Amino acid sequence: MGKRIGIVLFLLFVLAGCMNQEVATTEENVLDKEGQTIIQTEQDAPLISPEEEKKNIILEDLNMRKDTVLNQDYGESVEFGEYVSGVKTRMKTNDKVIALTLDACGGENGSGYDYALMDFLLENKIKANLFINARWIEVQKEAFMELASNPLFEIENHGTEHRPLSTVPKSAWGIASTSTKSEIVDEITDNQEKILTLTGKQPRFFRSGTAFYDDVSVQMAEDLGVEIVNFDVIGDGGATFTKEQVEESMLLATAGSIIILHMNQPNSETAEGVKSAILTLLEQGFSFVHLHEYELE
Repeated sequence: MGKRIGIVLFLLFVLAGCMNQEVATTEENVLDKEGQTIIQTEQDAPLISPEEEKKNIILEDLNMRKDTVLNQDYGESVEFGEYVSGVKTRMKTNDKVIALTLDACGGENGSGYDYALMDFLLENKIKANLFINARWIEVQKEAFMELASNPLFEIENHGTEHRPLSTVPKSAWGIASTSTKSEIVDEITDNQEKILTLTGKQPRFFRSGTAFYDDVSVQMAEDLGVEIVNFDVIGDGGATFTKEQVEESMLLATAGSIIILHMNQPNSETAEGVKSAILTLLEQGFSFVHLHEYELE
């Protein structure tokens, strides 16, 4: 009996040694920052989450698009303005629906947050597409993340430095445009990447600072994977309208209208005008939708 127990114990030790050898084969010698060898096993290796993997795939596609656009000859531009060829201004529908689009422009005089306006939309469950500039995100990071996590709002791209888009030097409302293909790509994609990194989602729509473009930049934007969206109703005149003017302008909306407003000027009368106008529009049978719910024209 004693011999049998001894044999069993011996076999167990042998098996244990084999198991340790199998584990050792999964180890990998790597160097740390000081050049010293450290042991890293498969179990210790960092894992990439599905969310991070998705981001990496999107970024890879965006980088490929950037290279393609920068190496493509688009010819010379012939148009410059808010309503050039390819810019979408309405939803293609006869349904009584309206898309609210709110800009947050950023910069020294444009990085505020209109809590009264946004709280009203939240309380009344009003959908909106938020066109956010990179500079506004930097100042309002916490508010941005809260808005991005709310399904009532869809985050869109309002540019990196809030510049009009053009392949040659132009200006709109006193703001100098981009002047090269490379600057156009940076104005679109730098903020595209910022929003993707923070939210895990890539904006589908783009609106430039001042909403001015040339026809070449519109084609470039589409090749970069975004659709340029302006408006057919100017809701608050860059947050300069009185509440009466805001209400009057918004009530001009028809089936499929896209309204532009601003959410970055809390001292304006935009919020008060929007409250009155939305309540009236709801009474008239309109509903508010996201841009992606309808084909744009």
